[in-house]
Amino acid sequence: MLEQLPKNVRVVEVGPRDGLQNEEKHVATADKVKLIEALAAAGLKSIEITSFVSPKWIPQLADGLDVARAVHLPGDVNVSALVPNLKGYESAKEAGLKQIALFMSASESHSKKNINKSIPEALQTLGEVAHQAKLDGKTIRCYISVVFECPYEGAVDPRQVVRIVKELVAMGVDEISLGDTIGAATPNQVIALLKLLKAEVPLNKLALHFHDTRGTALANVLAGLDAGVTIFDSSLGGLGGCPYAPGAAGNLATEDLVYMLHGLGIKTGIDLEKLVDAGHLAEQILGKELPGRYLKACLAGRAKQAQKLVKPAAQVTGA
Repeated sequence: MLEQLPKNVRVVEVGPRDGLQNEEKHVATADKVKLIEALAAAGLKSIEITSFVSPKWIPQLADGLDVARAVHLPGDVNVSALVPNLKGYESAKEAGLKQIALFMSASESHSKKNINKSIPEALQTLGEVAHQAKLDGKTIRCYISVVFECPYEGAVDPRQVVRIVKELVAMGVDEISLGDTIGAATPNQVIALLKLLKAEVPLNKLALHFHDTRGTALANVLAGLDAGVTIFDSSLGGLGGCPYAPGAAGNLATEDLVYMLHGLGIKTGIDLEKLVDAGHLAEQILGKELPGRYLKACLAGRAKQAQKLVKPAAQVTGA
């Protein structure tokens, strides 16, 4: 294992959408924009900035159009937004986004809980959006949730995942992110699924999206790397979860992922120190400590260094 690792990996940052959507504290539009711009300053080139799902379901992202209009990023940064249907797509189009992100589930139960549609119904809706998006020259990403294990059904048949992926590719989806939504996967499952998928679709169309609920996210990334995957999703500071997946902890932290990749000699184009700056900003905005391990370690180190630089107060002696 780990004999032929890729030289470069693309990290897709999902914190501004997948991370913030589960935060109870309201985050102001201006703060979201600052956070997105801090992520771009750290070198991230693929950032999912918001969602155009109904505010009824995700009130935190009700300002999606305002965020998309307000954010100012370098031309080489690709931004995207999650859209559930044609109505959401029209908002993304109005915002001028060049890439949209669709989503569906690999299990019937999760699909019903998440979007109140069966898998065939979900594919039909996605097909309608994909058709229009292609006519408009957009690129399309699609997330598939619970590809390894469903919180309602248990283990998911990998052949079901392969069938869904093939249908998405057939409708013109450019990139498919395979989600371990409840963080239950182990490396052997990752290897087995990718082996099946590689026989059916080009590997460069696949991304991996791990949650760290059981502490196996980085191990699963290693399995994906060894299989040849070069696109990985992550979230600043480990923000995120899934409201329809009980017990699902946050996403794999972007800093933890980048630290490991750099340690393996894999280039990401991301500046870890600036990424920590962005994580610190996120903690200030949210008013809490984030779970990312590298972020914790670096901020603790910075605090210790700052204490060393503070000179002790001069002693006052009597005359």
